[in-house]
Order: sequence, then structure tokens, then C-alpha cells
Amino acid sequence: MADRIDKDRVEGSGKNLKGKLKEGLGDLTGDQKMKREGQAEQVAGKAQNSWGSAKDAARDALDRNKQR
Repeated sequence: MADRIDKDRVEGSGKNLKGKLKEGLGDLTGDQKMKREGQAEQVAGKAQNSWGSAKDAARDALDRNKQR
């Protein structure tokens, strides 16, 4: 297993967190536009995180095959 994490996973997690905060602030203030933007950022962050996870899995599989 690789001991490194793909940068897309880190950035995606950051976007997801930012989106959750933005959605919560929008909900708290009644700002529907901010709430929707936060939800959209969460979706983008989750997608980017998933892409990074797929790249990590592919890299790990290649590393295992190299060790054989």
C-alpha cells in the first residue's frame, strides 16, 4: 500500500468541509443562495475526493503488481 494520499482527496475533503460550513451559515442566516452554493461545493468536493480515491486504488494495485 502506498504511504501517500492523492492531492485530489485532500482538496476534495477541503471543498466538502467548506461547503458544509457555507451551507450551515446560509441556513443560519436564511440566505438560500449561500446554502445552495454550499451544497454544490459539497458535491464537487465529494466528486474530487472520489476521483482521488480511485487514483490511489489504481496506484496501490500497480504497486502490488510490481512487488510480485
